[in-house]
Amino acid sequence: MIYDISYTALSFFCVFVGLVIGLSFYFGRKTSSSSSYYAAGGNIHWAVNGIAFAGDYLSAASFLGICGMIAVSGFDGFLYAIGFLAGWIVALFLIAEPFKRLGKFTFTDALNAKFNSRAITLSASVSTLIISVFYLIPQMVGAGDLVMPLLGLPHWAGVILVGAIVIVIVASAGMASTTYVQFLKGGLLIILSLVLTFFILKNGLTLTPDFKGEKYHNFMELTPQVEDGKVANVAGWELVTQQAVGNKTFVKLSQNGVERWFDFTQDANKPLLKETLTVTQLANGQQLYNGEAREKRRFYQVGHMSKIVVNGQEVDKTGPLGPFEFLSTLQESEVVRFLQVKFADGGDQVSLYYPQTTAGEKFMLPGLKYKIGRDANLWSKLDFISLMLALFLGTAALPHILIRYYTVKTPRDARKSTILAIAAIGGFYILTLFMGLGAAVNGVLDVESSNMSAPLLARAFGAALFSIISAVAFATVLGTVAGLIVASSGAIAHDFIDVYLKRNLSDDKKVKVGKIAAFAVGIFAILLGMAFKGINVSFLVGWAFAIAASANLPAILFLLFWKRTSETGIAASIIVGITASLAIILTSPTMWDRYGLDPTNAIHQLENPALISFPLAVLTVYVFSILYPKRQKDVGVITG
Repeated sequence: MIYDISYTALSFFCVFVGLVIGLSFYFGRKTSSSSSYYAAGGNIHWAVNGIAFAGDYLSAASFLGICGMIAVSGFDGFLYAIGFLAGWIVALFLIAEPFKRLGKFTFTDALNAKFNSRAITLSASVSTLIISVFYLIPQMVGAGDLVMPLLGLPHWAGVILVGAIVIVIVASAGMASTTYVQFLKGGLLIILSLVLTFFILKNGLTLTPDFKGEKYHNFMELTPQVEDGKVANVAGWELVTQQAVGNKTFVKLSQNGVERWFDFTQDANKPLLKETLTVTQLANGQQLYNGEAREKRRFYQVGHMSKIVVNGQEVDKTGPLGPFEFLSTLQESEVVRFLQVKFADGGDQVSLYYPQTTAGEKFMLPGLKYKIGRDANLWSKLDFISLMLALFLGTAALPHILIRYYTVKTPRDARKSTILAIAAIGGFYILTLFMGLGAAVNGVLDVESSNMSAPLLARAFGAALFSIISAVAFATVLGTVAGLIVASSGAIAHDFIDVYLKRNLSDDKKVKVGKIAAFAVGIFAILLGMAFKGINVSFLVGWAFAIAASANLPAILFLLFWKRTSETGIAASIIVGITASLAIILTSPTMWDRYGLDPTNAIHQLENPALISFPLAVLTVYVFSILYPKRQKDVGVITG
């Protein structure tokens, strides 16, 4: 899309960033030991930690990604919210208190508490790094998306900006400043989401969204002459070419030297050409938007309703609606979605977004993204099960979530902060349903980035709301990235260099090496954020959850609840979990597309690996613990 800088948004952004950096320097003066750097000295109040848990977890994937996926795919996007929340049940009942008793600074500390094994240290630190990096990618992608409308900067500039700020946060004070940044933005995000939901319900549903005097773009429809099932002529236009993509046909027409693509349909035996949105990457490197340069501003925001039904009657506008009225009315109506196809046109590459009318009932039920019903095949069913398994099991094994248990004083505090986090996160996810659906029908969708759905919806209701929400969303990214980099720096400095390499670093050295590691991880995250531009951030986070569920959770559960678990079994299960999940991800259709290959020709059609990688890791820890029993005498299994 084409964005103009908002000076109101810029002002709020500067205030938030200044506050965040101020907090970092304030706590930096109090950070004098490795305990305070990596775990805030274990002195965080459980209530602060609970909201910080929520702030850490409600990352770009939750606010930007889930809202965007709901806006594009309806209820299928909300399945992510259900999976993300359900995962906290595992954390509460199985992990929180016993895990607090085991560790000191890092995930590796806890896993190795009973063994003092170098194999566990190495495998767990590598696992922490890989999972953190995969979780970092969507945060950086989301940061770049946010900066475009917020500051008028390109995507890559936003990625660099958030990377630089987070490096300052982590290098200054570590976990203490990170905790309070997450506490602040977690609370603000929930409050502002309530405000945005209020505006959505107050506005109700309308056929032609109209905000600030700018009506939704009226996409043109042309009637062509057809011969032998193909377009032969269109009055007032020059026929250039026709392109078949799957079971669809797209027609390129020219008028006054500008070439446009149309979707060719024959509804009720009536031929029709429907206007599309098109981004063309020319062979010479130039990009055209709907056949013209970006400066012509001929690329529109989309998302509206083609029919609104209230009590069996079609209306143009509903007026204010209650939460349940909003959902039921949307279910009875029709939504216009824009679907994407890609194809080659000579030496040019075309990304085309075409309109498709979808019944509200279908939009509000699973099946638009994850084929699990009538249109399902074996791969689609397996992929859906695999995704839900990853989301349900991954939360309790994310390193940057697990280390937050060490910031409170007692196991009881760990449990109480987890309960508070569940309440806060659950409430927020209910709001994402309304924010995503509101974005879907109010003409605010950026087809190039579903991640911008919620901020652009806020902009439709006023510059002030957009400014505050975008600034808080940016702070959301900052807080989550900071937590991930703290986890990564701990894995490098404490686990790998100090423990595995046996450097026996002094307390000051641990902090210094951790800050250097934070800088290196931050630079790497910036590069990855640029490389994965355009992919929905919730989808990307699903990969991190799958790796965490496969690499870490079997080891954690067996360590806590099976006394015969050995150090060899734990190390082997981590290695198998990482290897299997990465192998499936790197050969998935999405990565095939990133490689410039045809996704349909990928080695397999599974996007989410947990269905295969998690059982493999479970089997590995069991078999290797039997074959290679632990060498030390059992000191007793730790349970809740």
